[in-house]
Amino acid sequence: MVTFALALAQPDYDRKAELRAFDETKTGVKGLVDAGITEVPRIFHLPSPENLNSQQHEVTLPTIDLQGIDNNPIQRKEVVEKVKDALESWGFFQLENHGIPINILEAMKKGVKDFHEQDTEVKKQWYTRDMSGMTRVIYNSNFDLYAAPVTNWRDTFYCTMAPNPPQPHELPPPCREILLEYSRHVMKLGVCLFGLISEALGLDPNHLVDIGCADGLGVLGHYYPSCPQPELTIGTPEHADSDFITILLQDHIGGLKIFYRNQWTDVPPIPGALVVNAGDLLQLITNDKFVSSQHKVVTNKVGPRVSVASFFTTGHIQTLKVYGPITELLSEDNPAKYRNITVKEYVDYYRAKGLDGTSALLHFMI
Repeated sequence: MVTFALALAQPDYDRKAELRAFDETKTGVKGLVDAGITEVPRIFHLPSPENLNSQQHEVTLPTIDLQGIDNNPIQRKEVVEKVKDALESWGFFQLENHGIPINILEAMKKGVKDFHEQDTEVKKQWYTRDMSGMTRVIYNSNFDLYAAPVTNWRDTFYCTMAPNPPQPHELPPPCREILLEYSRHVMKLGVCLFGLISEALGLDPNHLVDIGCADGLGVLGHYYPSCPQPELTIGTPEHADSDFITILLQDHIGGLKIFYRNQWTDVPPIPGALVVNAGDLLQLITNDKFVSSQHKVVTNKVGPRVSVASFFTTGHIQTLKVYGPITELLSEDNPAKYRNITVKEYVDYYRAKGLDGTSALLHFMI
């Protein structure tokens, strides 16, 4: 890796020791910014600077409007076709008239901001790297801190909301009520989307829900502090998601980019809209019909940027369900490309590998 080559050229640079020192502060990237740093520490440096002024080509992520899909069969059919086209080509789409009220979206963004900006000593109590699934809330900076080649300019909390929804007292006070309410809305929307995706695959509308795609929900509250040298680092590096689908709520600052047709394309925030994308598990069970696209988040001198990613997955929770390419989608000309796996097996491998720019799906190909 280029990063380690750079480290070798600087004999005084003990990356592992610097990672450990950063981790032990339990204050994340926000702690560095609060301390008034003016230069990005070496652990965050990309092998080569990020081009923040790249030319934006004339391509726009599809926007799908859910208005009327429950009582207008013609409208529903049109939306199913749009979902199919978007997931086959982009793996992403923006979503309008999704049924989650604006005030709930705003309150959820505020809840994430309030969690990350609460008293440092109180926030530290939630800091952990226990990914066993036993801990209801995980707050840290970089889930793959010790595995990834570059540390990201991002702090995150992760809450498992389903199965087995948390009791209110298990959640952080700054976002306790809104997390529960927002998750209820997102679960309802997720079930709706899995119905549309099932129909887009030519299956019964209940197919994906019946096989357990909506059994698990994890909500991530990302906080990207303002960065003094945004070209030197990255908010989230190039990666694909490890779930069935992700529903993303982003604020007005932007920074999300999707790799589409060999170029990085901006996803400008649309007020009140959500971003939906296919994860690796959806690509696996559809045998590559729907794509889990690479995406990243660049840093910014303006901030903090707040986003809320809702992952439909049971994650580290051990379940008996086994997933492989859906039989109805296979044929002699389209044989299974992936072996059967559990969600936990996939997620364990994904997290151990870290966000290193390669697809975890390759590991599970036949």
